[in-house]
Amino acid sequence: MSVATSTTRTILDVPESRFPLDLDIEIPRIRNLFHSATSNQWNPSCDIEWDALDITQFSPDQLYAARMYWSRRAWGEYGAISESPALQIRFCKENCAPDMRLFFTIRTQEEARHAEVCYRMAELLGGYIEQPDLSEFQGAVATHGVRKMALDPDVPLEGVMAALVCAAEEIAFDVFRHLIEITPNKVAQQVLKSIMRDEVRHCAFGWAFMSSRVPHLSTTQLAGVEDAVITMIEKVELNGYHSSWLAPDGPAARAETKVDRLTWEAGLGSTVEELEKPVFVASVARIRRQMTESWGIKLPMFRHPKIEGEF
Repeated sequence: MSVATSTTRTILDVPESRFPLDLDIEIPRIRNLFHSATSNQWNPSCDIEWDALDITQFSPDQLYAARMYWSRRAWGEYGAISESPALQIRFCKENCAPDMRLFFTIRTQEEARHAEVCYRMAELLGGYIEQPDLSEFQGAVATHGVRKMALDPDVPLEGVMAALVCAAEEIAFDVFRHLIEITPNKVAQQVLKSIMRDEVRHCAFGWAFMSSRVPHLSTTQLAGVEDAVITMIEKVELNGYHSSWLAPDGPAARAETKVDRLTWEAGLGSTVEELEKPVFVASVARIRRQMTESWGIKLPMFRHPKIEGEF
């Protein structure tokens, strides 16, 4: 279909203006993150002590659950591989600071690395699983809508980055830190720590970008950023995108929470509702406080049937 016959306008329809091509440093904090990423590479095939994973100590049910858990993580990371190029296109179309475009070339590679290491973990536990057992769970793990937002010229880039990085990835980071603390299996913990090393930079990128942009945003634009963050928390995070116990009750959600519990009982990398709930609540509170202090926006209190009161 040609652009002329398309009924949906995307950022791809906006004429590209690449020249003059400026590669000077505009956001030093992001340029430093780019250099840190290039000098702190790791290899999923040889930087994890895979030989130390002894699966003979686990029951068949635990092994199947752990296979599903790590396969599910690979599905999510795989989705991020296509998310990064979509944002890269947006950066180029809007002629954003070169520091951002440089950093995202590495971010794409890092997401691919995360998918690979999760795939390898699932394979060693008995075999990678290619798709969810229940088709209704596919929507929960497939996407959080960022690729569509990134290509939508009506959604400000600041709103996309605030929602994706300063909200969703910050929550994921806090959960990763929690997982590392409670996971006794040496290999599973190594995998989690390796991914988290990269996620630290991903989160820092978002705050550095927003710090460079917020002073130039109007009240209306800041309200758009606030709306994007609220949508991400209410429609994505509280719908079970990262944590299955938050998903609406049903056969798929119950199956996934059972997978999480069996994997946690085996010490192979997951967590459970009673342990993760206070981490999630504290994460949302921290994000709300940081956005108020840094950007002057005030996120509302949220509600969820699995969480007592407002948080």
